[in-house]
Amino acid sequence: MATLKDTRIGETVKVTALGGEGAVKRRIMDMGITKGTEIYVRKVAPLGDPIEITVRGYELSLRKADAANIEVV
Repeated sequence: MATLKDTRIGETVKVTALGGEGAVKRRIMDMGITKGTEIYVRKVAPLGDPIEITVRGYELSLRKADAANIEVV
């Protein structure tokens, strides 16, 4: 299973499942990242953390720890 953390710059992926529990999963869902949502990876910071993505028409920065909880295809 691939995660958003492993996605390269310039790729568009689709969310298949969300990991994490409780507050972590709720925070990811509150950002608009739900099953079936398309995500475009815009940039990765020089040291690899955070990742800048476009989801539902807006830009968002995610920590790698959060991106590892998002399964994509």
